[in-house]
Amino acid sequence: MAQLIVRNLEMQTKMRLQRRAKRHGRSMEEEARDILRDALKDEGAPKTGLGSEIAALFRGKGLDSEIAELRGHTVKPIDFEP
Repeated sequence: MAQLIVRNLEMQTKMRLQRRAKRHGRSMEEEARDILRDALKDEGAPKTGLGSEIAALFRGKGLDSEIAELRGHTVKPIDFEP
């Protein structure tokens, strides 16, 4: 396994890492490894916007006809009062 040395780490950052490691019941070293793994897990995955992700979820689901545009129609607010 490789080793990584972090120099010139701010004292406050070190203290926050210690507190976080203690909350998770592990060493600072293991906490740092977990933080690095989590930060890099999606590295290399293409970055897409929310709209593209939603479109991908429904791509190929079998829509039979075009969806009519709603331009020119008046939008009326819903009345939630009984």
